[in-house]
Amino acid sequence: MVRVQKVIFPCVIVAALAVITLTNMISHAGVVQASNPPANTPESGVEVANNGLPAQSSPSQSNCSLPARYPDRIRQWCDWIEKYAGQYSLDPRLIAAVMLQESGGTANAYSTSGAVGLMQVMPRDGLAASFSCSGKPCFSSRPSMAELLDPEFNISYGARMLAGLIEKYGSVRNALKAYGPMDLLYSYADTVLSILNNYN
Repeated sequence: MVRVQKVIFPCVIVAALAVITLTNMISHAGVVQASNPPANTPESGVEVANNGLPAQSSPSQSNCSLPARYPDRIRQWCDWIEKYAGQYSLDPRLIAAVMLQESGGTANAYSTSGAVGLMQVMPRDGLAASFSCSGKPCFSSRPSMAELLDPEFNISYGARMLAGLIEKYGSVRNALKAYGPMDLLYSYADTVLSILNNYN
């Protein structure tokens, strides 16, 4: 019996030490992860969708015309911002200002109202499908959530929407009023214009 105890007792001690060491390692990894949140976390009002999609690569920031004051989480999309600003005759800084306000540069942002992606566009599906206009779905002609979670597609679609609203309403401020949440009216427009001015 003494012999068995001599063998078992050291094994129990070694196993306990192993469990303690493993627990410390796991808990330390959690602390490191929590203390280093992702740089693309939106500032407020927007959740990050857990869509299971692999992380998508972003275009480069080289030769970016956006003012350096824009955070890296916006400037990382600079090539696509400039591409679609050129395609739709928009100021790239306007697209960047909308993006900063809407998603903070988070490609898989999902708002409580159902808007999706960098430019927070309402899709035809998901929560947005429940919105009714004159008895019909308001956003039935819009892209799907899956399409809008593609960063380049989202920037392209959002830029096209902005350009169409500017043409329709005759000014950037009126276009932004129509682009933003209905209940915010010119408050949304003035917030985006303030970002545009402050980040020059």
